[in-house]
Amino acid sequence: MLKKLFYLSFAFILVLSISSCSIFQAKKGKPSSAQAQGKKSKKGGVQPYSKVITKEAKSDEGLFTVHLVDDKYFFEIPDSLFNREMLMVTRIAKTASGIGFGGGKQNEQVLRWVQKGDKVHVKVVSYNVVAADSLPVHEAVVNSNFEPILYSFDVKARKNDSINNNTVVDVTDLFQKDVKAIGFQDRRRKQYKVSRLDDSRSYIDTIRSYPKNIEVRHVKTYNAGEPPSNSSTGSISLEFSNSMILLDKEPYRRRYFDQRVGWFTTGQVDYGLDAQKSESVRYLDRWRLEVKDEDIEKFNNGELVEPKKQIVYYVDRATPKKWIPYIKQGIEDWQVAFEAAGFKNAIIAKDPPTVEEDPDWSPEDARYSVVRYLASPIPNANGPHVSDPRSGEIIESDINWYHNVMTLLRNWFFVQTAAINPQAQGVEFEDEVMGRLIRFVSSHEVGHTLGLPHNMASSSAYPVEKLRDPEFTKKMGTAPSIMDYARFNYIAQPEDGDVALMPEIGPYDKYAIMWGYKPILDKTPKEEKEILDQWIVAKADDPVYRFGKQQSGGIIDPSAQTEDLGDDAMLASEYGIKNLKRIVPNLIKWTEESGKNYDDLEELYKQSLGQFNRYMGHVTANIGGVYEYYYTYDQEKANYVHVEKTHQKKAMNFLQDQLFTTPEWMIDAEILNKFEFDGYLERIRGYQERTLNNILDFGRFARMMENEELNGNEAYAIDEMMLDLRQGLFGELRSGEEISRIRRNLQRVYISRMHYLMTEKQNSVPARYQRYINQSNIDVEKSDIRPLVRAELKQLKRDLQRGLNRTTDKMSRYHIEDAIARINDILDPKG
Repeated sequence: MLKKLFYLSFAFILVLSISSCSIFQAKKGKPSSAQAQGKKSKKGGVQPYSKVITKEAKSDEGLFTVHLVDDKYFFEIPDSLFNREMLMVTRIAKTASGIGFGGGKQNEQVLRWVQKGDKVHVKVVSYNVVAADSLPVHEAVVNSNFEPILYSFDVKARKNDSINNNTVVDVTDLFQKDVKAIGFQDRRRKQYKVSRLDDSRSYIDTIRSYPKNIEVRHVKTYNAGEPPSNSSTGSISLEFSNSMILLDKEPYRRRYFDQRVGWFTTGQVDYGLDAQKSESVRYLDRWRLEVKDEDIEKFNNGELVEPKKQIVYYVDRATPKKWIPYIKQGIEDWQVAFEAAGFKNAIIAKDPPTVEEDPDWSPEDARYSVVRYLASPIPNANGPHVSDPRSGEIIESDINWYHNVMTLLRNWFFVQTAAINPQAQGVEFEDEVMGRLIRFVSSHEVGHTLGLPHNMASSSAYPVEKLRDPEFTKKMGTAPSIMDYARFNYIAQPEDGDVALMPEIGPYDKYAIMWGYKPILDKTPKEEKEILDQWIVAKADDPVYRFGKQQSGGIIDPSAQTEDLGDDAMLASEYGIKNLKRIVPNLIKWTEESGKNYDDLEELYKQSLGQFNRYMGHVTANIGGVYEYYYTYDQEKANYVHVEKTHQKKAMNFLQDQLFTTPEWMIDAEILNKFEFDGYLERIRGYQERTLNNILDFGRFARMMENEELNGNEAYAIDEMMLDLRQGLFGELRSGEEISRIRRNLQRVYISRMHYLMTEKQNSVPARYQRYINQSNIDVEKSDIRPLVRAELKQLKRDLQRGLNRTTDKMSRYHIEDAIARINDILDPKG
C-alpha cells in the first residue's frame, strides 16, 4: 500500500532522433493537394493513407486507432484529440528476480499531442508551477515553463474524408528503442552496471486501444555487468507498461489539503496567490463523487443519496472463486464511511463480464478499476491509483493482490492470536477464517485507493486494557482506523472472553471520508476551507480522530508505530509476551502432521520470535521519543512533546527485564533440535544487539540532550539513561555471580557499540530521501556524546576490575579480563 510520486522533470524526457521532413508544408490538419489526390509523394514524406495502412493491417479502434502493419505500429490520431491533455503512467509490469515486485510506478507525466506541419510533437505539460491566466504573472509562469518536446514524429499519412480527419504516425521506435523515460531508471542502471539495451532481445508485446486510454506492453533486455539474478545471462529482462489516459476537458473541483487529516495529495506552486512569496498548494486525491441535480434538496435535508457516478471495483476473473465474496465485502465495507459523507451505495464491487458476454472487456481499460489477482510468491498486496495532476481527481485504480499474501496473513494471525483463538492454532486455516483475513486486507488496500494513507497513530488512541474488553472491541475494533498497521489483538488474554481480534472501518475512517468527500455545495474550493477547518477543530481533542504519518528510517514518535496496539507499549508488549510464552510450548502440537517435515514448525517458531522483536522496537522508541501533532495557531498547542521521564524509564526497565535478562522461554531444545544444528545463541544475540544499537543511537542522544536543555529535571537525562543501561547490563559485577554465555555475548555487544560511538560519524541521508526519512541530526565530534561515552567506559572498567575480584567462575573471569582489554584499546588506541 504505496504513496504516489510524480516525476515531471527533464530527467525523464524521451529523446529520439527526428526523421526527415516532408517536402510539403501543408496547413495544420489539411493535406497538400498532391496528398489529397493520391499523387506521388517524395520519398520519406507524407504517403497516401492506403499505402501506409494497407489491407493487411490489424487495427484496434479506441482513443487512437492502433494499426499493426508487418512489424510496425501506427497511431491514427483524430484532429479532435490534438492539444488535449493526456496522462501517461509508466510502470514495471513484470520484474526480474531480485529487483522487487511488479506494478511499481516509474514515471507519470501529462502529455499533449501537437501537430505542426508534417510533424507531430508530444509535449510534456507541467502543473508544478501555475498562475491563473487572468493574472499578469501568468505570462511569466508560461515563459519559465515552456513545454519541452518529449518526442517528435514524421506524419506518415492522413485520412481526410467526410467522416475522418486523422493523422498517422509510426510509434514503433518510441516503445522499442532505449527511451529512458519508459524504461529502466538511471539509478537502477548504475546499480546493476547496465551498458546498453540489447535490441535483439527487446520487443513490443502488445498495444491496445480503449475508449479513454491506450495500453502498451514492451519487453526490454539490458546487458548488465552485475545483474541481480540469473548472472550467467549477463542481462536483465523486464516488462514495462505504459498507460496513456485522456483527461477530461474540465478538471474536477479541488479540495485543499490539511495535514491534520491524512490524505494522498497532488501539489503545485501557485504564483497567482496574494502572498509575498511563491506558495505551495496541495489538494486531495479523490474520486469524483457528485450529487445528482434532482437530489440536491434531499442531500441538503440530510438524506442519503446515490452519487452521479459510483466507485466501482471489479474482481479479476483469475481470482479463486472461494475468495471473491470476501474481497467484495472488503470493498463494500467502505459504504458505511461514505454514508458519513452523505452518499449511499457510493462504492460497489462487481464481477467482470465473462469472455462470452464481452470479449473486449479488459482490466487494462482505464474505465475499469480492478482487484488484480497475481500468481506470485510475493506476500503482499498494494493499492496504487492514478490521479489527474490538475485537480487530484482519481481516474482509476488497480489493486494488486499477490497470492502469497495468505501466507503473511496466516503468520500474523497465528503469532498474534493463537494463544486465545483455537481457529488460529494450526498451519492451515478454515476457508471462513482465511476469508475474513482476506476481507480485512481488501478493506485496507481499498482505503488507499480512496485517498487515505496509513494512519500509524490511530491505534494509540485506545487504552490497552480496553482491548481486553469484549464489549468495547466488538463495538470499536482494535483501532479507530483500518489504515493503521494494527493487525490483530495480541493483547487479549485467555481469560478475557470473546474479544474482537481485528480492526474494522473505524470512527477515524468515517470521519476522514466525510471530511474529504462530503460535498459543500455553493462554495468554491477556497471558500469551503473554513468549513473544513471547523470539522477538524470539532474533533481536535479526541485522540480517536488524530492522524499520525508513517515514519521511515528512525521512529521518533512512539505513538505512531507500525504493528503496535494501545496507548502503552510496555503494558501491551507485556501482554503480548505472555501470549508468546503460551504459543511456543504448543508449536510442535499445532504444526504436527504425519509424514511432514518441520518447515512449518521452524517458520512459526521464528515468526513468534520476530513478533517478540517487534515488541522490543515498540518499547525502545519511547526512550528519547517525541510525540508529533499537527495543531495550528488558533489551537494554541505544542506540536512536539517529549515523552514523559517516567514513561522513558519504564521502557528502559522493561527492556532490561524482558530482553537483556536472557529470555529463557525462547530456548526450547525439543523445538530447536527439529530444524537446526546451531543458531539460537546468535539469534538471541542478534535481537539483543539490534535493540541495544537502537538505544545507543546518535539521533536518540540528540533528542535527549535537547529535552534536557528545554525541560531540565523533567527530562530523562542522557547520563541517567546511560547509568541505568550499564547497571542493568553488567549487574553480575556487583554480585559476583557467574556471567552466562548469552550475557557475555550481550556485554561484548555493548562494548562494541561504545567503540562505534567513539569512532564513527552519523550516517547522512541522501538529499533525495530527506523528505521521507526521519532522523535527528547531530555533529557527533562537537557534541557531548564522546565525553559521555568515554566517562561511561572508564566507570565500566572500574566496575569490571572490582567484579574480577568477586567472581570465581573461570569463563566469567576470562570474559572480564577480555572486556578490560577491549576498553583499554578503545580509550587508548595503539594507532
